[in-house]
Amino acid sequence: MLIQKNAAKLLLLSIPSACLGSSLPIVDLGYELHQAISFNESQGVYNFSNIRYAAPPIGDLRFRAPIPPEQNRSTVQKGDVGRICPQAEPVWETAIAPNFILNYLEGKEFNGSADISSYPYEPKKQDPRATEDCLFLDVVVPKIIFDKASDEKPKLAPVLVWIYGGAFTLGEKSNSDASGLIKRSFDDDGEGIVYVSLNYRLGAFGWLSGYSLTANGTANAGLHDQRLGLDWVYKYIHLFGGDPERVTVMGESAGGGSIMHQVTAYGGKRGPVPFQQAIIQSPGWFPVTSVDQQEDILQEFLGILNVNSVDEARQLPTEKLIAANSYQVAKTQLYGTFTYGPVVDGTFVPEMPGKLLSQGDFDHNLKLMVGHNANEGLVFTPPTSLNGSTYKATIKGYFPDMAPNVADYVTDVLYPPIYNGSYGYKDSVGRMSLSIADVVFQCNTDYFNQAFNGESYSYKFSIPPALHGMDVSYTFFHGGGPSMSVLNTTVARAIQDYITSFTQTGTPKSDLGPVFEKYGDDSRMLNFGLSNITMTKDLTDNVRCKFWQQVPY
Repeated sequence: MLIQKNAAKLLLLSIPSACLGSSLPIVDLGYELHQAISFNESQGVYNFSNIRYAAPPIGDLRFRAPIPPEQNRSTVQKGDVGRICPQAEPVWETAIAPNFILNYLEGKEFNGSADISSYPYEPKKQDPRATEDCLFLDVVVPKIIFDKASDEKPKLAPVLVWIYGGAFTLGEKSNSDASGLIKRSFDDDGEGIVYVSLNYRLGAFGWLSGYSLTANGTANAGLHDQRLGLDWVYKYIHLFGGDPERVTVMGESAGGGSIMHQVTAYGGKRGPVPFQQAIIQSPGWFPVTSVDQQEDILQEFLGILNVNSVDEARQLPTEKLIAANSYQVAKTQLYGTFTYGPVVDGTFVPEMPGKLLSQGDFDHNLKLMVGHNANEGLVFTPPTSLNGSTYKATIKGYFPDMAPNVADYVTDVLYPPIYNGSYGYKDSVGRMSLSIADVVFQCNTDYFNQAFNGESYSYKFSIPPALHGMDVSYTFFHGGGPSMSVLNTTVARAIQDYITSFTQTGTPKSDLGPVFEKYGDDSRMLNFGLSNITMTKDLTDNVRCKFWQQVPY
């Protein structure tokens, strides 16, 4: 590695001064030269934006695993062209959910239509940065760390890699401001962090699957994108002052679910993952195991494109693919779902990750911090749940292959229509919300805690209403007083302390909260409440999660 550093310095010195353009530093990545796009004087950080980590996944590379980029050293790359992957969002999420959630939380009657098909499709204009050629990442590094990278024996800093959420159909690498985390990482004599965020393909571009695809393509291409991005970090981050042997990957929702799939990739049979620690927040995706379901989604997509095969789809202009992806996701008829996401493919995902964890088929050599929110499921709960008699039909809709006796067990035993609070809910909406929270999010954290034999650190975010995703603004808090998104700034700073100290040392700690104890045999969990931070017992360690872990659908 030292030889690589010295070679990089020599190559940098050989670049004609006219190519440098400004005083901003240039890093020689071998395959290209990349210059920082900005330096923030007040924060003391360089931003290296839109670094290519993969070849453009277009043409014949569509719907396949990514490949490394070709060499391009003719010019210095500045990353001044914004890049995000094509976005899509279902109608239920934009037209129905906001009103239903607000009415429910305020105790008001919901008067809107719950019929998704009654809402017309209105194409939304794509962000001008949206492009299929979107496999880029950003590196934000404090100058004090970056400058040490050129030392003969540099003291490299810990690295925090962010994988964004967005239900696998939305999201981008630059959607979170890491300045607060970076600043916090220097408090109390901290050594700082190098922050990396990466794009991965979304919707049909990243998650198309089915046997017609796998015969001539790659299912779960988005997971392969993430893995190639993480491999890039391991190979190149030392050039920015980051330590490839001290990488923590962090993600929320789809980002957390992605990390769960990375930890269990290939059933743990292809060596260690390219990171040493993980902070997994509300790990979620809607489970799809049936190849027939996957194939149906693929054929629907091809039908919208008016083609008969994946090869024909590869020949179409990008505008048609983006429009078809947007339409298909928007018209998702199963409330709470997004059409696309990780699936069991027999290779990268040989079985459901929860089952792989229970079988010991994962990378064991990791340190973990996992968390969920107190009210994960409401955002995805359909208004039809106001009528408790629809519960079983809704469950069957989510799991069409579930046997009748299993559906009866779920309906009558695990989540019975008893609304006195003894089962964790007081009405039919709460019953469905808890069911969704268990299956899609919070049981995933329990699987980790059990698989790592209580050596993980576990937490719950309980600041009301503690809906899915509300903790992200606390994670990326960057100063100021209380606001609608951050009600308690002390809790936000404590959360950042726990994150940055874990990234730096493997042990989360904060002077603003209690000792963060390991999960242990007593199912210990740190609870972030509105007025205090306390250790409590993890209620996801229950029979419901043990049932769902066996994939009974």
